[in-house]
Amino acid sequence: MADLLVPDWPAPARVRAVQTGRAGGCSRAPWDSFNLGDHVGDDPAAVAANRATLRARLPAEPLWLSQVHGNVVVDARNPDTVEADAAFARQSGVVCVVMTADCLPVLFCDQGGAVVAAAHAGWRGLVGGVLEATVAAMDVPADQLLVWLGPAIGPSAFEVGDEVRAAFVADDPGSGEAFVRHGPGKWLADLYGLARRRLQRIGVPAIYGGEACTVSQPDHYFSYRRDGVTGRMATLIWLADDDGV
Repeated sequence: MADLLVPDWPAPARVRAVQTGRAGGCSRAPWDSFNLGDHVGDDPAAVAANRATLRARLPAEPLWLSQVHGNVVVDARNPDTVEADAAFARQSGVVCVVMTADCLPVLFCDQGGAVVAAAHAGWRGLVGGVLEATVAAMDVPADQLLVWLGPAIGPSAFEVGDEVRAAFVADDPGSGEAFVRHGPGKWLADLYGLARRRLQRIGVPAIYGGEACTVSQPDHYFSYRRDGVTGRMATLIWLADDDGV
């Protein structure tokens, strides 16, 4: 049985979301076992089988993105794989997805259940404004949004250099609070805290999740920082029909 988590957030009934873990698939080590990434060296047949298992739980095939740590946001109705780091949907049955293995997956919906989105946010994406771009693409007031932060590298494991802290502080001096010195030229960065700060700065009031650490929970999550060669998890969101289908 695939390892699937339903986000704990007060989303409207039409909003459906799921987070995959690493267990319950057919990939062999080091991608064991529910790897959904087709770009990490895993057997393509195993990836296809894992994606088929996931697809059985979804209303349609997700729009699998080619993620580049940027801030491009696309409409998930696009039938082709595209280079982007976020997608949104306004129609029922259209599935948005991002893949991660330490970067932060972020789900969005509005309080009325009219639009949803998913974003992939590593530190480059955060600095580049991927969350702000996603909110803009949803085209609803920020104070009407709900956000869920999925599993990512935790603040005790995310060591970065001076240049990463400098990039955030140059854009927002207060973001320095999310960094703790960890040796000469090194810092521990709170990716969750940085995301919350950027969302709150543009007026998003309701932010949930953000408690996991992919690095320190090897039984549950893939982690590139921990393992190097590893699989990818998926974070998905869509709108059901008004009658719940």
